Amino acid sequence: MLLGSGFQRLAQSGVYIKALACYTDAWVEWKKAVFIAKDPKIEPLAFRNAMSHFAEAVHVVTTDGPAGRRGVTISAVCSVSDNPATMLVCLNREHESNHIFIENKVFALNTLSFGHMALSEAFSGKGSLSQADRFALGEWQTLQTGAPVLADALASFDCRIIETHEVATHYVVYGRVTALKGGGDGQSLIYLDRSYHHVGG
Repeated sequence: MLLGSGFQRLAQSGVYIKALACYTDAWVEWKKAVFIAKDPKIEPLAFRNAMSHFAEAVHVVTTDGPAGRRGVTISAVCSVSDNPATMLVCLNREHESNHIFIENKVFALNTLSFGHMALSEAFSGKGSLSQADRFALGEWQTLQTGAPVLADALASFDCRIIETHEVATHYVVYGRVTALKGGGDGQSLIYLDRSYHHVGG
């Protein structure tokens, strides 16, 4: 079937048409049509509002080495594989100090309990504390890489960086897990709808 000139112009302009149609010899009735821009631009605020409905565990990711010691609160984390054990974390490139992670080539991912809310706030930048003052709020140790491991974290993953990509505003960092630590008590700290919650325990 030939499309009318109006639909041809839409197609030529890069607009895609998804439709369910009923046909007769004389007419076409469009029951449903969805028009999608070829290169849609999603507004950052709209995207963040949608993402606020994701319930995510809260972590403090840390590093230490020749470039210095640093820790930040993050939730953009996932496991990649259990064999070999590999983790992925996302770090904002707009914070220049996050390049310390890349330079040190190691990180520890510390999963927080509900009792760590103040620690989460501090490492997210609330209160404008120095890195030294933020670390002073917890008890830390090291396992394999030298990255700071929170002593009472629900779980900690000590990683060596094996790959890094720059994607939009973030570093996407893959880490090979070299050591694990668990056994922390308490309910998991969750961030949902721009506020803290707890589950489990």
